[in-house]
Amino acid sequence: MTQHATATRSLIVEREMPHAPEKVWRALTQGPLIADWLMSNDFEPVVGHRFNFRAPPMPNWNGVTDCEVLVVEPQQRLSYSWSASGDEAENGVKTIVTFTLTPVKDGTFLRMEQSGFGQNDEANYRGAQYGWQKFIGQLEHVVDKLA
Repeated sequence: MTQHATATRSLIVEREMPHAPEKVWRALTQGPLIADWLMSNDFEPVVGHRFNFRAPPMPNWNGVTDCEVLVVEPQQRLSYSWSASGDEAENGVKTIVTFTLTPVKDGTFLRMEQSGFGQNDEANYRGAQYGWQKFIGQLEHVVDKLA
């Protein structure tokens, strides 16, 4: 029996922010701050914690994303699953979102990667391309406002 590798692709957004990693980390891991730049949530930075992102429903999306925290390395790396919910769960998107923070001379280099888009996920991939550009821009504004 021959096994065929399923080709997947990743979406990557990178930004250099003029803030210390500690400040960026707060915006990535505190629920109320995440709600300001991404979506409402019940996130906790604890490996194994299952949570949801919630947004108003749209055509072809119920507005809920099921997630589980996979990696928490304070001020360095955060990773969680990102999956379709409800009736869409069986055939919907199942990806991994990873944020990597690297200190640089004038702040933090942020790398966001959403990996695991399958060959039939073109619409989700295009939606994520648009969405993450917007979300990361909003993240920058949230971090700018932190004391």
